Amino acid sequence: MTYFFETYGCQMNTAESAALRLVLGERGWSAAPTGESADLVVLNTCSVRKTAEQRVWGRLAQYGALKKKRPFTLVVAGCMASRLGAGLKEKIWAVDYVMGTGARSLFPRILESVEQGRSPEELCAEITEEKPVFAFSASHLEEGQFRSFIPIMHGCNNFCSYCIVPVVRGREVSRSPASIRQEIRLLADRGVREITLLGQNVNSYTWAGEDKKLDFPGLLELVAEVTENSPIQWVRFLSANPKDLSSKAIRVMAAYPVFCRHLHLCVQHGSNAMLRAMNRRYTREQYLALVAEIRDAMPGITFSTDILVGFPGETEGDLEETLTLMEEVRFLYAYMYHYNLREGTAAFTLPNRIDEGVKRKRLARVIELQRRHRLELLKARIGSREKVLIEGISRKNADELITRTERDEMVVVSGKPSLIGSFAEVTLGSLRGTTFRAQELFVQRS
Repeated sequence: MTYFFETYGCQMNTAESAALRLVLGERGWSAAPTGESADLVVLNTCSVRKTAEQRVWGRLAQYGALKKKRPFTLVVAGCMASRLGAGLKEKIWAVDYVMGTGARSLFPRILESVEQGRSPEELCAEITEEKPVFAFSASHLEEGQFRSFIPIMHGCNNFCSYCIVPVVRGREVSRSPASIRQEIRLLADRGVREITLLGQNVNSYTWAGEDKKLDFPGLLELVAEVTENSPIQWVRFLSANPKDLSSKAIRVMAAYPVFCRHLHLCVQHGSNAMLRAMNRRYTREQYLALVAEIRDAMPGITFSTDILVGFPGETEGDLEETLTLMEEVRFLYAYMYHYNLREGTAAFTLPNRIDEGVKRKRLARVIELQRRHRLELLKARIGSREKVLIEGISRKNADELITRTERDEMVVVSGKPSLIGSFAEVTLGSLRGTTFRAQELFVQRS
């Protein structure tokens, strides 16, 4: 039997889709090239932004039309499934199973039901009274990949007023250190070169099991210890909340070169009034002091961030404070978007909503400033010699390889596909847009 996945949204969804594919592989299923030919189609969905849900609704309509022509099983998983629950099946007749983020333990039973040719109604009747509990998968490795995500915690306790994550993912749950250690060792045995620790609020990780107690800095030390002298040479983590990133964690990062000199540190806004309205629980001044502390500990580190404009009540003065914060920090890149309503969040009922045209104009100013900063930062790096991880073949030229520095800069260089997954050294040359061009590639031998 065959399957096809469509994954929307964050890296956590990507990791969870990989874990579900491992379950399918263990049961003898094989991947189909497209959803149009698969026996099982899984849409792993996102609810963080309205546009992500709109894309899913469009795909569900297409699969509904396809289902009138041939039989197959359609599963909607992830955050949208958690938010809408059984209402999804009521709206879209073609959906067979709705599997929220806390219900992945039901996936093997869904597969067994499909394999046996049972109707979805039979299984749904059996599990009506069951309340699945979130559990971490043992592995999230994509077959044949040299990079992997490792979820270390799930959910969020912050309840930022614009954010649906606590509603669809629930409260924070941390993964056991033993399980994390076991997955890292498995990945090292498989030749993985880079790992990324994942969590909705990754640096709020805390473990209080009977065997030991561990906070996020302690976990970083554990990761550094387990990866020492292994094929895993780079470690990243996403996403860090400024209010929870401690001085101790910064010292650990600085002490171990395995931690990449790049950090995604979500700021969302530069105005204290807006940060309060968003319930971010830190100030502009605290954020800037944190950036300065990190740069002092790790000179040359680059930052990326999220920026949200057009939140209810935002003034032109608030926007200017965001622009001046950007000028001070100078992010390598940023995910920039304007506010849209998310039912179920505290901000849904706020007054003083900003006109859509005004939001778009403000966002355009933020985007333009960020483009200028990115280009200036990249130009200043020309001539530097850097270690890179070779990620794949360039889409624009089959004779070129696409690589990435630990600072999260993209570099294109001529080379053979057999080098993919290797570390190398390059000298950053001219820029092609926002991607460096390097002339020579010096491969690091294992």
